[in-house]
Amino acid sequence: MITGAATKSGIVGWPVEHSRSPRLHGWWLQLYGVDGVYVPLPVQPADLETAIRALPKLGFAGCNVTLPHKQAMLRVVDEIDPVAERIGAINTVVVGPDGRLTGSNTDAFGFIEALREAAPNWRPTGPCVVLGAGGAARAVVVALLDAGASELRLLNRTRAKAEALAALDPRVAVIDWRERAAALADAALLVNTTSLGMIGNDELDLTLDDLPSTALVNDIVYTPLYTSLLDRAMARGNRIVDGLGMLLHQARPGFAAWFGVQPAVSADQRHYVLEQD
Repeated sequence: MITGAATKSGIVGWPVEHSRSPRLHGWWLQLYGVDGVYVPLPVQPADLETAIRALPKLGFAGCNVTLPHKQAMLRVVDEIDPVAERIGAINTVVVGPDGRLTGSNTDAFGFIEALREAAPNWRPTGPCVVLGAGGAARAVVVALLDAGASELRLLNRTRAKAEALAALDPRVAVIDWRERAAALADAALLVNTTSLGMIGNDELDLTLDDLPSTALVNDIVYTPLYTSLLDRAMARGNRIVDGLGMLLHQARPGFAAWFGVQPAVSADQRHYVLEQD
């Protein structure tokens, strides 16, 4: 039941009608009996600062942030947590008691938690291979570095973007995209952060012959849930992690900050979020 005292949050983006976040958070609101709402907030880029600065005045506890605003939000909030600074993007905003806006990035947390859920005993004890150099890749790289990865191989179709991301840490080595198959040798983890394999996009052209059977394979794409990469990895005996887990787990810190409940991800919730299709 929602009352006049309901806690308010939502997701800011443009466009935003495709977002699964209202469905995701709505599940938890109902499950935990929270007097709260989570709504889509379509905001054009030119109106971003005005809209975000209005959150405290409208009684919002905060919001999530999606494309195209994640980087622009760095210039809007009052405080930025260290992880968001390193990633260079914000996906969660919390309104403090004094109205100050704190921006964080929970994508790195969501990525690692998704891996731990699917493979509780996995550790980055060998080389980690990351495909892509966009915003998602940056969160994945930061997450793996913070988790203790000693070697990270980064490949992107545009090498310059990979080199810019590799400047984060000397443990990150850039490898040419044409060497992507050979880069899988002795890897402990393969992560695809590109849009290749997503519905409507080209498939990821990658031979897995050199990938050890012990390697964990993750695709952050979740439309489809099982991409060609995951299907091929599973067929050859690799453990796989689909992209939905990262989406669900990255939502947990924001929900806890806004609504005062530490939520848990469940199989039923996964099915419910996917039903949006």
